[in-house]
Amino acid sequence: MSKKTPRTNHPWRVIWIVLVSLLVVLVAMAAFGIVFLKREVVDYRSEHDFSTSDPAFFASAHALADPLPLEGNSVKLLHNGEEIFPAMLAAIREAKASVNFEAFLFHSDAIGTQFRDALCERARAGVRVRVLLDGVGSSSDFSEEDEQAFRDAGCHFAYYHHAHSWRVDKLNRRTHRRVLVIDGKVGFTGGAGFAKEWAGNADSPEHWREVHARLEGPIVAKLQGAFQQHWVRETGETLSGIAEFPPLAPAGNLKTQLIASHSFSVSPTSLVQAVAFASAEKTIFITNAYCAPSHNQVDLLTAAAKRGVDVRLLVPGQHNDQPMTKSAGRGAYGDLLKGGVKIFEYQPTMIHSKTMVVDGIFSMIGSSNFDSRSAQINEELDITIYDEGFGAEMNAVFERDLRVSKPYRLEEFQKRPVSERFSEWLVAPLAPLL
Repeated sequence: MSKKTPRTNHPWRVIWIVLVSLLVVLVAMAAFGIVFLKREVVDYRSEHDFSTSDPAFFASAHALADPLPLEGNSVKLLHNGEEIFPAMLAAIREAKASVNFEAFLFHSDAIGTQFRDALCERARAGVRVRVLLDGVGSSSDFSEEDEQAFRDAGCHFAYYHHAHSWRVDKLNRRTHRRVLVIDGKVGFTGGAGFAKEWAGNADSPEHWREVHARLEGPIVAKLQGAFQQHWVRETGETLSGIAEFPPLAPAGNLKTQLIASHSFSVSPTSLVQAVAFASAEKTIFITNAYCAPSHNQVDLLTAAAKRGVDVRLLVPGQHNDQPMTKSAGRGAYGDLLKGGVKIFEYQPTMIHSKTMVVDGIFSMIGSSNFDSRSAQINEELDITIYDEGFGAEMNAVFERDLRVSKPYRLEEFQKRPVSERFSEWLVAPLAPLL
C-alpha cells in the first residue's frame, strides 16, 4: 500500500493571501475616504420672516463662518484675463515685504510663466514669497522645471495634498481656492486659473469669461488668515509680524465677509446660499461654471420663484470644459424650469465665473461651484459683499452676460436627445464627486 505524500503549505500561497487581503483593505479604505469623508450640508428650511434687507439676515447667513460683517473695504471687480492678470502682476511687482500665493490650477504656459517670473524676481529681491499649489489641479500641466525655478529663486514652495500621496482621501480633497496677498495689504480672489484659457477678453472660444476681485481694507487680513490655514498645514510655518498682518485702515465703505470651507465641518457656503435664497424678495441672479444643484437648492430656488422672485441661472452653453459635470446637473433643469426658474446658456465662450447677487444688495464672488463637490469636498473660498451700490454693479455685470446668452426652455429640456438622457443616467451615481 502506497503512502500519501504529506501536503506542503507553499510560502507563496501565504504571501498571496496576505497581499490580496492588504489590497482589499486599502481599496476599502480608499472607497470610504472618497465616498464618506465629506462636509455635512444642512438641509435649510425656509420658514422664517426676514428678508435680505433685515438686520437678522447677514448674521443668519454667515452663522457657520463669521456672523459679523467687516466694514471699511474696497472690492474692485476685474473682468477676464485682460484685466485680472495685469492687476495681479503689477501688485506682485510692487511687493516690498511678502507675497502669498495659492492656486488650484497653475500651468507651465505663457500665463504661468509670467507669474513664475514675477514671483521669482520678488524672491530674488529679498521679498518673502510663498507659493502653494494644489497637488492635483497643478500636476500634469505644471512642469518640474518651473517648480525648481521657484525653489532656486528662493520662493518657499509647497503642494497642498501632493498627488504622490498614498492618502486617497486627501487626493480627493483639493484646495480650490485662489488667494494672492501682497504685503498683507492688498488681496485678490475669485475664480481665475493661471493658464492660457484665461488670457484675453472672452473674445474667442479659446479665451474664457471670468470675474476676479481686488480687495483692500480689513478683509485682506481674513484672506491672509485663510492662506495660513493651508500653508501651516503643509509646511508647519506660521505667518506673523507686520509684514504679514499690518494695521489695515478703512479703504472703502463696503461691508464684506470671507467664507472659507474646511474638511470635516458643516458647509458654510451652502448655508449662506440657502439663507439668501429663502430671504430673497426680488431677484436671485446666479452665474456658475459648474451647476449641479442639490435637491434642497432646487427646492429653495423654485420656492423663491413661486413667491414672485425673479430667479435666473446663467451657465455654460456649447463651450464647456467639463461635459460630465454638465450632464450631472442637467437632470435638475426640469424641476427648476417647471418651478419658474429661468435658465440661460452663455454663448461666446466658456463662462467660468462663480458669482451671485440677491435683491441687488447681497453679492458673492469666489471659487465655489454650484455643485456637491464644492459644498462637501473641495476647500473653497468666497467673499460676500453687503451693499446696494456694489449689488447694482453685480446686477449690471449679470445683465451684460445675459445679452450674449440663450434661454434654455422647458420644451428644449423635454425634447433633449437620447444621448443627453443617457449621459445624465450614466453620471448620476458619480454626481457628488464630479
